[in-house]
Amino acid sequence: MTSLLEQFLLCKYNMKQPIMKEDMLKIIHPRYHDRFAEILKRASEHIEAVFAVDLKEVDSTIHSYDLVSKLNLPSYGRVWVGRGLPKTGLLMTVLGVMFVKGGCAAEEDIWKFLNMMRVYAWRKHFIYREPRKLSTRDLVTMKYLEYRQVAHSDPPRYEFLWGPRAHAETSKMKVLEFLAKVNDTVPSAFSIQYEEALQDEEERARATVLARPGTTVPSRHDPLPRPAASPTPTEDEEF
Repeated sequence: MTSLLEQFLLCKYNMKQPIMKEDMLKIIHPRYHDRFAEILKRASEHIEAVFAVDLKEVDSTIHSYDLVSKLNLPSYGRVWVGRGLPKTGLLMTVLGVMFVKGGCAAEEDIWKFLNMMRVYAWRKHFIYREPRKLSTRDLVTMKYLEYRQVAHSDPPRYEFLWGPRAHAETSKMKVLEFLAKVNDTVPSAFSIQYEEALQDEEERARATVLARPGTTVPSRHDPLPRPAASPTPTEDEEF
């Protein structure tokens, strides 16, 4: 039932159609209607881990939902105009690899990780279409990624860095949380990166306070409370 509902949600997203609770119930056997909330939660969590989109309730009165990209990619995460599945998952994965690698990752390290997800540079993918073009041209043009030649490398080697839009639209903690879900663990399992992400959250909070007129900015000797660690989980080519 979870797999069936997951396919239904992605189909609705692909077709740009509203997601209604009454329609979801129609595809779930009446025997499982009392477990609808659990089935929907599992389906949405798996979609989030693969595509980096969140299931949000748009209207509680009519129980309508939508899949919302974690980043403001064009066409609601599709990147290109038209139908299709979200490309946010690849971007969040690349950002996560760079974070774990210290903020910058060699191109070969990025593809080594993506290959484990059966995403290959020179092979068309049913979600990402042309993964290499998406990562080295489209997302670079949109300023989510920076792609540059390693200094003094001969033959030329290339590396990836976070682009300015990635810094503006997400955070180290959000990327780490996504990477943890992909690996079925918790952010604190990446101990060094988790501490760095906590520090980044504190700096962002101070910057927000500083931007408010008439407020006192906490000193570095009086840090803001740290967010609690996430709980342990319980469990184009286009259509």
